[in-house]
Amino acid sequence: MRIDDFQKPAHTNVLCSNWIKWDQPIIWFQNTTDAVAAQFFLKNIHSEMRTAATELYGSLETFDSRPNVYGELMRFLISPSSDVEEAVSWALQGRQDPDITLHMRMLMNRSLRAAQAALSCIRKTISNLQLSNPRVVVVSDTPSFIRSITHNISEFAEVFGFDYKHFKGNLSIADAKLHKLDFRTRDWGPTPRWVAFVDFFLASRAKRAVVSGAHRRIGTTYAQLVAALAAANNLGDDSVSSDFSFLSSFQSNLLSEGLGNQVGWGHVWNRFAGPLSCRGQPHQCAFTPLLPPAWWDGLWQSPIPRDIRRLAAYGIKLSGFGTSDENHLLSFCKSRKETVKTVSVLKA
Repeated sequence: MRIDDFQKPAHTNVLCSNWIKWDQPIIWFQNTTDAVAAQFFLKNIHSEMRTAATELYGSLETFDSRPNVYGELMRFLISPSSDVEEAVSWALQGRQDPDITLHMRMLMNRSLRAAQAALSCIRKTISNLQLSNPRVVVVSDTPSFIRSITHNISEFAEVFGFDYKHFKGNLSIADAKLHKLDFRTRDWGPTPRWVAFVDFFLASRAKRAVVSGAHRRIGTTYAQLVAALAAANNLGDDSVSSDFSFLSSFQSNLLSEGLGNQVGWGHVWNRFAGPLSCRGQPHQCAFTPLLPPAWWDGLWQSPIPRDIRRLAAYGIKLSGFGTSDENHLLSFCKSRKETVKTVSVLKA
């Protein structure tokens, strides 16, 4: 098995080597912790690699041509355990699957502006979809925020979620026996870690849309994966088209300086965070790609300085407007020595 570590720019061959010609039958592309790392193959110097990557990920320039790669993979590769399924069924309480999922990444904050923007985005989505009796499921890392926004949503839709404190299934019984840890509580929230799995599979049952809101960064990896799996579930095996929507709810204070604070490397709006992002915008309910872009080739995309510096370590000379110098990458690849790291896989 050959190992290539994406997070080590001096050693990874993601841009400079033709993986199709490698001898090893198994390749571990290590530390690809988000949806963008494998999309680096779209800029590989070998045409065979770029062609294969384009067939998998679609064109760089337009979102409409880009397939829901990770949603389709998840639909076939993952499923809830029986205990998680029990918790999801308990949350549904005999209801039909939700029409819309609202995911709010609040980091223990209760921002009024974030709530107002999310409520506006849900109302707009319900109107656009012409839903008469909408059902909305709410998930968040901040339980207190769920309680407050649920009251507001209930004025125009049926709203529910998973309240782990009232659930008495196998997961809660097992959790009661575990030692509680306050590890990364501000980042991940105060609820037990297993709740995130229940929320994930409940949220991914949305039939028409997923709305992502946040205190600061919109469209984080968790929200991306929920939307991707929900869209894949909605499309199914026999359908040829889908009217499923992934939407980002931005409050105006997040847009005062454009998208400059959407800086997470794997976050869906990171590639729009540079100098071309529009400033001083009001609340936005923005259509969002199911497959986050990894490059800056599309309209209005531009990099932040930190990403320009990061790409330089991989041999990419990136301009402030997102264009890259192909000759610079070719020279970089010619000057470096290809790293080969393998391990033997033995039969038991």
